[in-house]
Amino acid sequence: SPIAVDEFPKYRSNGKKLGYIPMIMQLDDYDISILRHIQEDSDLGVDALAERVNLSRNAAWRRLKNLREAGIIHKSVALVDAESVGCGLTALVFIRTSNHEPRWLQAFGRAVRTLPEIVEALRMSGDLDYMLKVRVRDVKAYDAFYQRLIRLVPLADVSASFVMEAMKETTSVPLDQA
Repeated sequence: SPIAVDEFPKYRSNGKKLGYIPMIMQLDDYDISILRHIQEDSDLGVDALAERVNLSRNAAWRRLKNLREAGIIHKSVALVDAESVGCGLTALVFIRTSNHEPRWLQAFGRAVRTLPEIVEALRMSGDLDYMLKVRVRDVKAYDAFYQRLIRLVPLADVSASFVMEAMKETTSVPLDQA
């Protein structure tokens, strides 16, 4: 069943949101199928994609183009094996702050964007203010990261947990609800 989408975020190449572009696009079963296949393999050629979703090459290309222009597909990337490039330790860093002033928020945002070890940063509800997902070589590299972070921005409380095993890790958005 098609769904109407009223607003789609547009992104710059660095991932920063430009704002919302109001539009309405009906996502039908073909669009959902295209999204499923593209999430699994963004290198999939238009001919192979068309065959998998049972559309002509031109229809598949046009739908793919529309999904990109609408901002539903906003970026295609290569997923690099972190351990293979020396970033085998994942830390989840939990942060509480006593300062929510605009200047502090700007400094924290700059720190998050500046430190390449941070691969994900989330503002939270509840007891914690922020959670960072950090990729580093080892505990010594994490400590060096931590020292740089606290020099860049004052934090009230920082704790970290190290991932022992990643039981599931995906970049795919669940489309069963669409």
